[in-house]
This record gives sequence, structure tokens and C-alpha cells, in this order.
Amino acid sequence: MTTALITGSTAGIGAAFARRLAADGHDLVLVARDTERLRDQATELHDRHGIEAKVLTADLSTDAGIEAVAARLGERRSPVDLLINNAGFGNKGRFLDVSMADELTMLKVHCEAVLRLTSAAAETMRERKRGGVVNVASVAAFVPRGTYGASKAWVVQFTQGVAKDLAGSGVRMMALCPGFVRTEFHQRAGMGTDSIPGWMWLDADKVVAAALADLARGKSLSIPDPRYKTLMGAAKLVPRGMLGGITSRTGRKYGPQ
Repeated sequence: MTTALITGSTAGIGAAFARRLAADGHDLVLVARDTERLRDQATELHDRHGIEAKVLTADLSTDAGIEAVAARLGERRSPVDLLINNAGFGNKGRFLDVSMADELTMLKVHCEAVLRLTSAAAETMRERKRGGVVNVASVAAFVPRGTYGASKAWVVQFTQGVAKDLAGSGVRMMALCPGFVRTEFHQRAGMGTDSIPGWMWLDADKVVAAALADLARGKSLSIPDPRYKTLMGAAKLVPRGMLGGITSRTGRKYGPQ
């Protein structure tokens, strides 16, 4: 039986990955900051699907948290076959309205943690000649959107670059770029969503199903909905200055995930 490790597993896209992978028979390592919530999730998934669900409490905005997860990914006796780097958050407000400490924390979680955990996972996977890593980014990676969009753009470029470097190794790498997904993401960041049209919202379980299908096909980039694929194609034709004005009016605080 294979094992998947999911960061940010207790809510949103991470929880959807946990549900789907448990239903498919994968054992899980669930990673988040809230131990009680992790234990409740692990118990529910074990009782419902009969899989083993381990809990790893870690704050990926800290070196200690990243190191703890990297150590688990480096274990050879109980290897992780699939890593889902999902942990992330949004900051409310435009640039200079957000504290530098919060901006740096975002880079720690979205970039440094993804870099270090991908490296730890890929090393052991390459030794076994099999495995996969899904780094959750966002369609915000393709539009001017402050630190959030910039960090997600880094995730996309990093993941696709590593995918090329590891081609033929048996290790699959994919950046997942959803649009607006109905999760706790915006509420936890104190972000309003009234200005977002209903048709732009995606279902987390459908996002995960599309992502896993794209990973199985060997794709290095997944935009899991025809509407957003069309929007991102159109965005390439719009001058970046105009696109920046549109996204700033929508609000930096509305970073999709």
C-alpha cells in the first residue's frame, strides 16, 4: 500500500486530497498546525476507509516545522510515495498595507517550505525510481498579484523546472493551479468574496479529481477547469499593464486557492 503526505491537510484542497487518497486506499501522513483537528481527521479517515492515517503537527512557517516534515519524507523504511505540498495562506490588503513579517512568512511557507520538502521527497523517490509531488499553486501565478501571485509563480516555475531535471527518473512533478475554490482559505484570511461571480467558484473535490488525473497523465502543470484554462489563455493576449489594473480592482486580497 502506498503512502501520501499532505501539508495543510485539515481544510480546503488539502482535506479534499486526503478524502480522495484515503478512498483510493492510500495510507496518509497528515500535516498541519492543529493537533486536535489532525487527530479528528485521521480517526475519521481511518474509520471510513480502513487506511492508516498518521498525524504530524508542524508549522511550516518555522525551520523546526519544515525540518520535521523533511525528516519524515526522508525515511527509507516507510517511504512516502506521493507528496502534496498544499499548505498556504493569503494576506488581506495591498502591498505596504501588509507587514513585512507577514510577507516574509508567506515566502517561507509558499517557497522555502515547498523547495525543501520537494527536495527531501524527490531524493528518496528517485532512489526508488517512483513517486510523485504535487505543489499547489494558483492561477494567480499568471497575473500581477503582489506577493501572493509572485510566490505562486515561483512554485510553478520551480516545479516545471524540476520536472524537466527529473524526466526519466520515475518521479513525477506537477504544479496545480486552481482558481477560486470554496474552502476556508478566504474566511481564515478575513477576505470578503462578494465581488467574485458565482461561476468562478470551483469545488475542491472536483479540483483534486482533475489534478490526480493530470498527474497520472504525466502533466507538469494542471489548471483543473475548462473555464480557467480559457481565462488563462485569454490573459496571455491582454497587455500586462491592463491586466494589472484589472486584478488590482478585483483586489489583491482575493488570491485564488
